[in-house]
Amino acid sequence: MLNVEKNRRARKYSSAELTRRVLWTLAQPLFRFSPRPCFGWRRFLLRCFGAKVGHSVHVYPTATIYFPWNLEAGDETAIGERALIYNLGRVTLGARVTVSHGAHVCAGTHDHTKPDFPLLRPPIIVGPEAWICADAFVGPGVTIGDGCLLAARSSAFRDLPAEQVCIGEPARAVHVRFG
Repeated sequence: MLNVEKNRRARKYSSAELTRRVLWTLAQPLFRFSPRPCFGWRRFLLRCFGAKVGHSVHVYPTATIYFPWNLEAGDETAIGERALIYNLGRVTLGARVTVSHGAHVCAGTHDHTKPDFPLLRPPIIVGPEAWICADAFVGPGVTIGDGCLLAARSSAFRDLPAEQVCIGEPARAVHVRFG
């Protein structure tokens, strides 16, 4: 039987992480309400909170980054409008990755086999030049191969190969991306 009370009593975050969460929440309006072309400003804010953000990274103002200190984004990466980076665990985006509008990258889940439903934070790695298309979902612990394209509205629950177009729910490789 599920033990919700025990889950809620469990200490999921350190005091330092709780403090960073409060400070990041207070800084959110500076991020969210910045003018659309102010990519440098948003890079600066993310770096102030511990994100490792490369050169010419474009993060749009309506994107949601839960924990900047758990984000690494390589040079020329883009995180589009309304993209959700739920990075309870580390999310690593290689160089020239595109996370399109409405995509959901989810590095957090619970162990459903235990009654206290403990929090898990499996990392996500998205290889260089990969494209997570509009409204796609990348689940906890998944690695997206270099140059892989996860099609719009598709879901990745396991690792996807490099240089492939992957479509569906769950996503599967259907053909070579570049060729």
